[in-house]
Amino acid sequence: MKALSSTQVMQENHTTDPNAVTSLTFTHRALSDVSCLVQFNKLERLDLTFNNLSSLEDLKPCLNLKWLSVKQNKLRSLKGVEGLACLTVLNAGSNMLQSMEELSSLVRLRALILNDNEIVSICRIDQMKELNTLVLSRNPIRKIGENIGKANSITKLSLSNCKIEGIDSSIKFCTELRELRLAHNEIRTLPSELARNTKIQNLDLGNNLIMRSSDLKILSSLANLKNLNLAGNPVAEKDVLAKKIKKLVPSLQIFNARPIDKVTKNVIGGADDNLSINASGNIAMKKDKTKKLKLNNPANENDSNDEENTTSMDPNSKKKSKRKSRDLKETIKKSKKARHDEETVHLENNKNRNEKREEGDTVEKKKKSKARGSSAVQLLSPEAEFGLGGASAWDLE
Repeated sequence: MKALSSTQVMQENHTTDPNAVTSLTFTHRALSDVSCLVQFNKLERLDLTFNNLSSLEDLKPCLNLKWLSVKQNKLRSLKGVEGLACLTVLNAGSNMLQSMEELSSLVRLRALILNDNEIVSICRIDQMKELNTLVLSRNPIRKIGENIGKANSITKLSLSNCKIEGIDSSIKFCTELRELRLAHNEIRTLPSELARNTKIQNLDLGNNLIMRSSDLKILSSLANLKNLNLAGNPVAEKDVLAKKIKKLVPSLQIFNARPIDKVTKNVIGGADDNLSINASGNIAMKKDKTKKLKLNNPANENDSNDEENTTSMDPNSKKKSKRKSRDLKETIKKSKKARHDEETVHLENNKNRNEKREEGDTVEKKKKSKARGSSAVQLLSPEAEFGLGGASAWDLE
């Protein structure tokens, strides 16, 4: 057991006055006892991330706390924080919490981060009138429930990896929602009530069980949607989905973590462009061959005349004519061979040029891919949340 001492706190803050300390950061210290904090009653910001705390009872006297992080500790309960009425940000992610009931009285909370715990249900949050960010991802919640609809000030909600089977109708009351993350669940369809959430800009539904594109029609009601992730759903296996989504949601900019225009261009061009190129190529070759035969083989144009003329010639003329004909055929044969050799060299040169161009294109594509990835992440929005839709920053300050 390792305890934090008041002497240590004041030394690290270069002060002898406890009332001068308003912000403390003691992370990665293996602390299990912070009872000395009772002396620092002006404390407003406290970061105790990555320690060994199993209780928050020592924080009861810290009545002026506004910002608290106890992420990555050994907490099984949030008892001790019920009286921290000034608290606006609480991060207790990655612990062993089984309930969030102790928080229902914290009416000033704006951001509540409780990801990676063992919470099974969402508590009453109707008194949290200023709550705008709620992260409950990777908890065995299974059902959203009615309580979520009583916090209609929420703008960012994450319930990824919660084994949720459906989006409850209560979501319709969260009319201020701008970012909704429900990746890695068991959702099969989108409810019609989602049409009420018209302010949604980022929607992550990656790795669910949505099978039919008809189940996505409700997305056309989300006029402000800019970022949509459906990767990992059965419906996403259809090549034409991006094109349909683009028609449904004209405002969309990012689809499955890629710019929508790039995705639809690849889908449209992937098959059709190749076919048209092959077709036009074959036609061009046929036309060229026909032209070349006409240009290089004048005898073909005058075959009928030659036959007529031959009948009126004398024997010596016939022999001369045959000789000329043989010479002409030999000339044509040599001309064809020379042209073939020239075309072979030309094709070989083209092949070499194409290989170099492809190498250059590959390098360029890698550069563009990196740039595209970074732009997609910028559009998405530094507590990181991942579906397949990219990282999201939660406004915790």
